[in-house]
Amino acid sequence: MSYDHILLPSGVASTVEEIDDYLAAQEGLPESDAIAEIAAELNARNAELPVDDSFLSVDAVGGPSGETLYIPSPYDAIGFVRNLLFDLATPRGYAVYDPQLTWLIDPAGHLPINVTHGGAGEFPYLTEELAHRWVAGLTDPNPYLIVEQGEQRYIQTYRDPGGPFTLEYRDGSPDRHFGTTLEDPAQVARIIWDWANNKPIDDIATWSRVEL
Repeated sequence: MSYDHILLPSGVASTVEEIDDYLAAQEGLPESDAIAEIAAELNARNAELPVDDSFLSVDAVGGPSGETLYIPSPYDAIGFVRNLLFDLATPRGYAVYDPQLTWLIDPAGHLPINVTHGGAGEFPYLTEELAHRWVAGLTDPNPYLIVEQGEQRYIQTYRDPGGPFTLEYRDGSPDRHFGTTLEDPAQVARIIWDWANNKPIDDIATWSRVEL
């Protein structure tokens, strides 16, 4: 059984229905030059590995699918493949769609920043839409999200059982570590997005010093 990722151009769809319609319309079309380049790079890197270490579930990816590319992989290669796709696809203006989670990770308006999602791993950028989607969707067993700008500079949230969010940020040192508790996931996401954009957040919520 494989885990699928799908590439499609940034901005062509935003809902699952729009994605499905776009993918259907691309079936059978000659692959674009950019998609052909990405497919060739994926196939070449996979061919360099022993069969037991393959990160693809097929011999090769690519073919007549227009501006889209289907990438099936073993479950133990999900993180590796996703990171590789970000490296290859983001500079070319392609979004990564995860049909299992129904997540469209579109680079439009993104900030290059380190994000750790407790349930899905690491990501190299954040958008306002993703901040809201990911915060609202946090659930057991690892309901946390961390956004890092560098050593000792991060903001993180943990969804407590029953719904409240513990939100903390550190601004360079342990004595600049503050926290609050909020009920509204949209407010949590807005604060995280503002912080990522270096906007002031001190007056948005009631913060208390966190002693570690």
